[in-house]
Amino acid sequence: MKKALLLISVLAIQFKMNAQTSNIPLAENLVIDGIPAISNSIIGEVKSYTESRGASLIAWHPNKKEMLISTRFGNSNQLHSVKMPGGDRQQITFFDEPVGGASYEPHHGDYFIFNKDLGGNEFSQLLKFDMKSKKITLLTDGKRSQNGGVVWNKKGNQIAYASTSRNGGDRDVYIMDPNDLQSNKLVLENKGGGWGIVDWSVNDEQLLIQEGLSVNESRLYTLDLKTGIKTRLLPEKDERTTYQGVAYARDGRGIFMITNKDNEFNRLAFYEFATKKITIISSSITWDIEEVTYSKDGSKLAFTANENGLSKLYIYQTNDKKIIPVQLPNCTVGGIEFAETGESLGLTINAYNSSSDVYEYKLAEQKLIRWTESELGGMDISGLNEPLLVKWKSFDSKEISGFLYRASAVHKGKRPVIINIHGGPEGQSRPGFLSRNNYFLNELGISMIYPNVRGSEGYGKTFLDADNGFNREASVKDIGALLDWIATQPDLDQDRVMIVGGSYGGYMTLACSFWYADKIKCAIDVVGISNFNTFLKNTEDYRRDLRRVEYGDERDAKMYEFLEKISPTNHVSEFKKPLFIVQGGNDPRVPASEAIQMRDKIKERGGKVWFLMAKDEGHGFRKKPNIDYQFYATIEFIREYLLK
Repeated sequence: MKKALLLISVLAIQFKMNAQTSNIPLAENLVIDGIPAISNSIIGEVKSYTESRGASLIAWHPNKKEMLISTRFGNSNQLHSVKMPGGDRQQITFFDEPVGGASYEPHHGDYFIFNKDLGGNEFSQLLKFDMKSKKITLLTDGKRSQNGGVVWNKKGNQIAYASTSRNGGDRDVYIMDPNDLQSNKLVLENKGGGWGIVDWSVNDEQLLIQEGLSVNESRLYTLDLKTGIKTRLLPEKDERTTYQGVAYARDGRGIFMITNKDNEFNRLAFYEFATKKITIISSSITWDIEEVTYSKDGSKLAFTANENGLSKLYIYQTNDKKIIPVQLPNCTVGGIEFAETGESLGLTINAYNSSSDVYEYKLAEQKLIRWTESELGGMDISGLNEPLLVKWKSFDSKEISGFLYRASAVHKGKRPVIINIHGGPEGQSRPGFLSRNNYFLNELGISMIYPNVRGSEGYGKTFLDADNGFNREASVKDIGALLDWIATQPDLDQDRVMIVGGSYGGYMTLACSFWYADKIKCAIDVVGISNFNTFLKNTEDYRRDLRRVEYGDERDAKMYEFLEKISPTNHVSEFKKPLFIVQGGNDPRVPASEAIQMRDKIKERGGKVWFLMAKDEGHGFRKKPNIDYQFYATIEFIREYLLK
């Protein structure tokens, strides 16, 4: 008996040791190449950083003081109902795939429309969720088409939406009664993928629609639903200006919009139909106006301004035309929406020491009320430093800025650096919660810099255009200037720098890998462009013309030659440092072929490359198991090539 107990004890100890030293099994959906086995022990080591979540406002209920939010309790973000501040988050959708936006039927809220794609392919479909029966009905074709941008008419019995279902490339306008699938009707055929619906007119006889040609050029039209006639409102003649629609005024006299006409920044404005006059509303604010929402009674608008990356919230009173600032902590704000009565504003707030959460701002009381408090999974945020806005001069004396997140103070001496470059290219790095990346600050003692190179939005249209076409490599030189700046900082280690970036930031990562091979230790490319000409050939049809405005038209021989010259695939011999490539197998924006050809060329020359592809993801990972494995592999890569 004693021998049996002894044997059981020995086997138990051996099993425990094996469990501690075993490796993470590779899921069937993952393709890896060059990545060594990763010990299971890392899961427990980083668990307090992988279990945090955030919440965002999706929609207010039209006649109850409750809302739809998006958050994750399983492996992907789903829709939840919250009935009061601090109330339970009651999950409503239960898909394996993440659920996108949603919109209540505007009068009774008996059902809502939401959109969802499959495996990150971005061919989103519209579905109807009945609140009473919980039945879900597919409203669109379920094929390789993009469907979205739902806008309800004033009666609440029809939606207008945009779809590429006709040919996969052009985005047309449809209207439908969600309770009658046979009512679906194509009302406007368009050319190009940049079209969307803004609003229905007060009498439901017209649609305000928008055509986006580039980040710095868009147009507004009205569509007469009786005649089918589309009429351009703005600009009257072609000009490279933005006109972004907000809504028809409740009295029908005109429209609210955002425009950068005659200015570097996008400003809130009103366009009057009778006089064709544009009146600027936010002229006192010298930053981009971003989100705008209009109260149902027409008495006010709420809008946010992007002031050096931070969000500032304002209320505009339409009767006396006063702009009232709302006092908020340093944060970024998104998803603003008035509740039905207009007495409250819903919003999503994110800060460096707090994950995204949903709040209500009561206008009369000037009071901010928290509706959700997302769990951080045991993460210790006490040592986090508020991100610091830093600036440096580039090769042509242009001022470039970014945000420096310093490593926790418990780590002494010069700290290694990760430079994380945003995508877009018209994106912008803004100060906020780094979620699991806080592991690098707290545990590995790495400082992180998020630069906003030329071409980033938020700094005026001239800066936004400064990297277009033949100026593409100027933005890469901005990172070179940042590397020089790092060398002057007493607390940063110029000899231990890693570059990482996603999408266009992935291209920047690859470009820096050969431009500055002697100044970096390693790099991570996430869904990045490796050759502009193959990218423009293979990206989805609905995106191609929009990307040509930014990168250049490869059908022009000189531009094709230039794009070929600067593409990383043609500089593989200059890659000297280890590279980690991450890709989604269903990516419609930057197809997986971009990652595969980069990997293959590096391997052909005997270079060091790690490769990770998730077959069930698109333009970046959205499912927790995939995100977790990417994180584990990233930590191993950093330990091996940045910190050693």
